[in-house]
Amino acid sequence: MIALPAAADAIDPDDFLPFDADQARIGQLLFYDKILSGNRNISCGTCHHHSLGSSDGLSLGIGEGGAGLGADRTPGTGADRIQKRVPRNAPGLWNLAHRGIQTVFHDGRLQKIDDDEYVFDSPAGSDIPMGLNSIIAAQALFPMTSDTEMAGSPGENDVATAVAAGVHLGWPILARRVATIPAYAGMFSEVFEDVEGQDDITIVHVVNALAAFIGTEWQSYDTPYDRWAREGVPLPARAERGRRLFFGEAGCAQCHNGPLFSDQQFHAAGLPAFGPGRNRKFDPINRDVGRMGKTDRLDDAYRFRTPSLRNVAVTAPYGHNGAYPTLRDMIRHMANPVGSRMLWRPEMARLPAVPWLAAGDFAVMEDRFEMARQAQYLEILPVRLSDEQVGEIEAFLSALTDPNPFDRPLGRPESVPSGLPVD
Repeated sequence: MIALPAAADAIDPDDFLPFDADQARIGQLLFYDKILSGNRNISCGTCHHHSLGSSDGLSLGIGEGGAGLGADRTPGTGADRIQKRVPRNAPGLWNLAHRGIQTVFHDGRLQKIDDDEYVFDSPAGSDIPMGLNSIIAAQALFPMTSDTEMAGSPGENDVATAVAAGVHLGWPILARRVATIPAYAGMFSEVFEDVEGQDDITIVHVVNALAAFIGTEWQSYDTPYDRWAREGVPLPARAERGRRLFFGEAGCAQCHNGPLFSDQQFHAAGLPAFGPGRNRKFDPINRDVGRMGKTDRLDDAYRFRTPSLRNVAVTAPYGHNGAYPTLRDMIRHMANPVGSRMLWRPEMARLPAVPWLAAGDFAVMEDRFEMARQAQYLEILPVRLSDEQVGEIEAFLSALTDPNPFDRPLGRPESVPSGLPVD
């Protein structure tokens, strides 16, 4: 019998990495500036928008080539239309500056490997630049070089063409784009001590500014749960019953523990499979093997990182591929993965219509051998929960929500120095 914690720690402001406020103001502009995408048509904020709780509200996003936000985002037309959906759900950005964060991305392919220095195991290997101020800065490097997210396809633009020869080769091009905009050059010169002019601006300055913004903008430490844990302020009765279930017989805290409500480990929860998957280049099947794609270990097959549950109520849909549209659906799945998967239907996925991709959206579900493999690796044991108990756990998870999740310190800028439109 696994001993479960009675509670998780509250979060306090001192638990976060410090960032420079002036750098954060530059980062706010860069976050919403499409200059950082290969074809200048998408920004970080498109898929991590303030109005959508720092996510995009979709199961699988429509990245480079699309237009609009959230459920209204369209996949583009003609030669600019998307070639495939973004293979994984866009996670919220809450509390990424917490000092306890060691690993990011659903498969953990970016990991901090030195407690004292910012040294990372990353998809760029030894080509990842030095001088990054946090794991957030390291993470920010990679969406800009992803063909489906921000870079585009080789031949379309200089960034995508460079990245095709090496992920690190696109970063100097993006940095130069930023540096040659006079307003950015002036701001970087004023704020960064090692920048005297535009020729000194590197991708490290760009992502460090992005990290300062992300790390300060989406901090959450004043939820009803934090007030309960820190000051003894009672939770609403239904949420309190849910808390006792969460840390008790429901067993949620086996994986969702600690101040972030995540063990930062990897587990095979058996979510319904669909979409293109983040498949490996040599894999003939469009599937997502999760952590195994990073480690090449069979015992990591179909495992994904335990997400933090803080502000989970505002970051639907849920799961590494956004399989479940509501929190209650996700709770039911975690209580009974096999049963919930059998009842799952494609219409539960929040996928804007893309007619030329429709034939492949759910093709993996027709592969009975692949479905059997995924079932074989399921490691979540079922727990019997009544509908009322599911609702009580949902009420508790809502108590992990910030009182102002959509009203953040800096918010969305009205315009950006490049002059490109702001989503």
